Amino acid sequence: MEAARVVVEDAHRQHMEALRQLEENRTTAPAFGPEPRRAVREWSLEDFLKHHPVKFDGKACPDAADQWLKDLERIFYAKMCPAKNRLAFIVYMLTREAEHWWISMKFIMEEMGEPLTWEAFRGRFLSEYFPNSVRYAKEVEFLQLTQGGKSVTKYAEKFKHLSRFYTLPLDEEWRCHKFENGLCGDIRLMVAPFSIKDFTTLVEKARVMEKMKREVERQCPQ
Repeated sequence: MEAARVVVEDAHRQHMEALRQLEENRTTAPAFGPEPRRAVREWSLEDFLKHHPVKFDGKACPDAADQWLKDLERIFYAKMCPAKNRLAFIVYMLTREAEHWWISMKFIMEEMGEPLTWEAFRGRFLSEYFPNSVRYAKEVEFLQLTQGGKSVTKYAEKFKHLSRFYTLPLDEEWRCHKFENGLCGDIRLMVAPFSIKDFTTLVEKARVMEKMKREVERQCPQ
């Protein structure tokens, strides 16, 4: 137990030192031409934390783990966070079980001579918390998805969520065709004649038809 505690503390100390080094190494961009260029400040940990990223403890379901990673990537890409900073920042957000997982994984990667990069972390993270077996199950669920007893709104939400895991190219026309075929019979018959090729428009039209169908059923109870 004492040895494990020492390993964790040492890894945490190394990580904090890396973050400190990133902060100290922020430099200005070199100037080109006769006019000096404006300084370009690199990202610091404080810059990253201003976007309110959440911690990850490793106990979330696969969907939540996948979304957590996507949320942090959205910050990185939208704000053009340098790739060299991403690993240090995302590791800072790991706690409890997830922190221990990375400490062990980092040791294994170092022993195998694998580079400790953002891309390597991303691959290892997904293998651990969102494995291919889950991704394939999501794809099958998407292919088999129909409206069933759900409202059009709930069906559309589920459809959009699961479509992320479809591995083949998903053009707009095929997407509309798949969604339309999954609608309940009466709503599908009302929507089909419009031959809508825009997904957002199709969903809205299906909502309108669903509302009309309910109003007719209330006025003419069987």
